[in-house]
Amino acid sequence: MSDKMYFEDYVVGSEIPLGSYHVTEEEILAFARQYDPQPFHIDKTAAESSIYGGLISSGWMTCGIMMRLLVQSMGDRSTSMGSPGVDEVRWIRPVYAGDTLTAVLKIVEKRPSSSKPDRGVVEFLQQGFNQRGECISTARRKAVMLKRSPGNAA
Repeated sequence: MSDKMYFEDYVVGSEIPLGSYHVTEEEILAFARQYDPQPFHIDKTAAESSIYGGLISSGWMTCGIMMRLLVQSMGDRSTSMGSPGVDEVRWIRPVYAGDTLTAVLKIVEKRPSSSKPDRGVVEFLQQGFNQRGECISTARRKAVMLKRSPGNAA
């Protein structure tokens, strides 16, 4: 039996845990200096006097971490043929150096392709949490998944 996850294997309403990731100050600074050089991302003193009270990760870095967790957890098992996009990205709480993030993928919806019988589209809600169990981010993702049985509508 294959451990690959095909379109048919995704059950609407189910959840897939994606693991965890520890965030360091060094990577917050390196990412922000290159891609998002706002004071609360690159300057500890400025960040301490900001509304955040300390250095925080760029939301874009948080998205990258969530993507890393998705690929590390699902990469070898996935039959994804790519994604038509990500919708509704939300940064709900700041991510601080020293936080440990975990992610969960919830299957929201799926539909077989009407034009290509070998695939279907699965919609996911990916949620990120800090070590206190507080939701720090959400994103709705879609992925085109290969079917195990091309004629199967499931």
